Amino acid sequence: MKRVLLKLRGEALAGDKKTGFDEATCIGVARQVKQLVDNRLQVAIVTGGGNFWRGRTSETIDRTKADQIGMLATVMNCIYVSDIFRHVGMKTEVFTPFVCGAFTSLFSKDAAVEALKEGKVIFFAGGTGHPYFSTDTGAVLRAIEIEADAMLLAKAIDGIYDSDPKVNPEAVKYDEISIQEVIDRKLAAVDLTASIMCLENKMPMLVFGLNEENSIVKTMSGNFTGTKVTV
Repeated sequence: MKRVLLKLRGEALAGDKKTGFDEATCIGVARQVKQLVDNRLQVAIVTGGGNFWRGRTSETIDRTKADQIGMLATVMNCIYVSDIFRHVGMKTEVFTPFVCGAFTSLFSKDAAVEALKEGKVIFFAGGTGHPYFSTDTGAVLRAIEIEADAMLLAKAIDGIYDSDPKVNPEAVKYDEISIQEVIDRKLAAVDLTASIMCLENKMPMLVFGLNEENSIVKTMSGNFTGTKVTV
């Protein structure tokens, strides 16, 4: 692979604190990504916003406004994490689908691909810029647009199971499964819209647990122990 998109859960950035940022956790992620970049892999990153806000949990405010707050949460995450990446020695650029003054660059495919070719790690913040689309869907969309070879999905559990392993201790993990099977069995590796986009655009995914030691590096170095989602 020459180019990948890494999707990080917002909650993962908070570590054990569950909210905000845990600097040690973010530095650990950055050091792993630096190993990939040093080996000439082009890396784009999307983060969720759940360490600050999960709009769908609100029953009070309008869904559109809730989603807009979530988009801004991902902007904060990407600005923070991109600077942590700079701290460990990488060049970065943050793109958003809407203008954020001098904070970010306005997304275009040409600008994003050029930044990758320059050796920068690029961050896609702000989702699609529209409500009713998750960060999963935004991540798949950007992966397709920049012609990534695969999407790396870093989750709280170490792959895709036939049922929730937190509820069912007998749950079985898939080493490999097709995206069509994921859709048919409603396994929810990513949301349905994102799954269908992967199917239609032949975007494979590698799903793994972020909390495992060096999981990002292992995923790209032949020691992958998560679930490969084929197309």
